[in-house]
Amino acid sequence: MSDDGLKSGPGRRVPRGRLARLGGFARLTAGVAANVARDGVKKIAAGERPALSDLMLTPANAEKLTAQLANLRGAAMKLGQMLSLDSGDLLPPELGTILARLRDRAQHMPPAQLDQRLKAEWGPDWRRRFRRFEATPIAAASIGQVHRAETHDGRMLAIKVQYPGVADSIDADVDNVATLLRLSRLLPDSIDIAPLLEDAKAQLHEEADYQREAGMMALYGDMLADRPEFIVPRGDPALTTDHILAMDFVAGRPIETVETAPPDERNRVAALLIDLVLDELFRFGVMQTDPNFANYRYQPETGRIVLLDFGAARRVSPELVEGYGLLLGAALSGDRARTEQAAVDSGFMGQRARERHPALIASMIDAILTELERGPVFDFADRAFLQSIRRDVGDIAADRSSWHLPRSELLFVQRKVSGTALLAARLSAVIEMRARVGRAIGTVAA
Repeated sequence: MSDDGLKSGPGRRVPRGRLARLGGFARLTAGVAANVARDGVKKIAAGERPALSDLMLTPANAEKLTAQLANLRGAAMKLGQMLSLDSGDLLPPELGTILARLRDRAQHMPPAQLDQRLKAEWGPDWRRRFRRFEATPIAAASIGQVHRAETHDGRMLAIKVQYPGVADSIDADVDNVATLLRLSRLLPDSIDIAPLLEDAKAQLHEEADYQREAGMMALYGDMLADRPEFIVPRGDPALTTDHILAMDFVAGRPIETVETAPPDERNRVAALLIDLVLDELFRFGVMQTDPNFANYRYQPETGRIVLLDFGAARRVSPELVEGYGLLLGAALSGDRARTEQAAVDSGFMGQRARERHPALIASMIDAILTELERGPVFDFADRAFLQSIRRDVGDIAADRSSWHLPRSELLFVQRKVSGTALLAARLSAVIEMRARVGRAIGTVAA
């Protein structure tokens, strides 16, 4: 584990129990409703006819939503973070901005609550296990916080401690966040988000199972054993429980610091991360689906990349792998008709949107294929072609009757793909992509 996790804010007790967390949502709903009523009266008095969604997305409500979800932590905060990383095709940009604030609002447990948690997991004499245990966390996120500790034999460990009540509140938290989305009327009634919510609950239950995460971390260590460019921390089974994950402490700097490295190093690091995604999808059949930049660290003295947080690692179905392979193969061939059909078959595009907006979809695909045909290398910093694609997507999204919600597995995997591309853009990487992708999909596209 690195010494540069998400910076933690002030300590604040995590609400425990169904009633305590439900009360938090009740206060949030009441506060938002009061703001909506007050602002609505003002606008009507001024002769305006405001939409409910506009009233929901005021700065005051944005702050209430962010602060309450950050206080609840757990699934409530995690779901907001999941939506914020790649919400542009589903949610309005205003809501995406609100949810994005959650990535910087982590709060840690106060010392007394932390001590209660550790006693419950390790027993009342838990301090005897260590020569030193740092009470101030080095990182705090949505499900747990991380502490540095030293064992009596001199090993440095990172100890991830899950917030109390998180695992038991996942289903209710997700349902409550979904209720907020429905009340906002930001999503059309024709969109059935129930399957996505059920899969989100399942993934969050998996992320809250630290024994499972320890197993996934060990699996990645085995899969990448012949890749010295990557470091995967080793777990400590003797100290790991369902709610505590103990692992090697591995020093490193935020991956964003590579921005200041020479071009060759920036390109090398970005290429390694892209190759990892391609391996996860087409070789391993297992993918860590959380692309948060905090899950990567960089060691400038060795050039190695530290991989962290395997709670969101999951198996990828052969059907999804095949769909990605056929879509990428069609795009590399430059065949627009085949690319469009593969996008529908794999679930990226809805048939209704295809029928109602053929010209816009053709324009988007042509923009992508033209960019691929420019040459063997791809400049991730040159995002100009994305402007026309976003414009077309916006025009299609304006027709709410043609909205399409891909299956959740595709959303989780694409979240990792998109997040890796965003990191490559952050590093201004220029990478040879055609042959790299071609090699990865060779067995699928054959």
